[in-house]
Amino acid sequence: MKHNPIIASITEESQLDQAVACGVKRVNLMTGNINNLGKIVKPLQQAGKQVFVHVEMVGGIGRDAAAIQYLAEAFRIDGIITTKSNAIATARAHGLASIQRVFAIDTAAVETALRMIKNCNPDEVELMPGLMPRIIRDMKQRIKQPLIVGGLIREKQEISSALDSGADYVSIGDAALWQWTRGTSE
Repeated sequence: MKHNPIIASITEESQLDQAVACGVKRVNLMTGNINNLGKIVKPLQQAGKQVFVHVEMVGGIGRDAAAIQYLAEAFRIDGIITTKSNAIATARAHGLASIQRVFAIDTAAVETALRMIKNCNPDEVELMPGLMPRIIRDMKQRIKQPLIVGGLIREKQEISSALDSGADYVSIGDAALWQWTRGTSE
């Protein structure tokens, strides 16, 4: 099976049908709320997608242990996305994969993120924004986890650049780019 490096980031509920129909295997859910989460997650799972819930962006979901346990048991999601280190250990305890989201706003933020990654050991790391080839290369060399990049990516060439710089995955909110494959109008 060919590796698909695109992750569909669902930022609006109106994107659900497109995400179900497209060829991506992974979905980052960054919309919805506790009241409609089941209606969003179920069709994605039925379509064979891995579903990761961003616990800080889905309404009504806290970042505490009870919220993460609830996501694992009630919705059987595959994992969480978080900026909070304490949520990583909780996810692991409940059998969920974890993505630590970090923001590279300056050198100090990158160094802090690297220490945090080493201490909490997430399954994957998402670097934001995803338009920094040098920072992508540096981060990839300094972590052991798969690297996801995302944020501000709007063109196919930017996807290629991120992957060529060492990213394992590119998380994209623009549904028009979810069908991207290497070699297609780069």
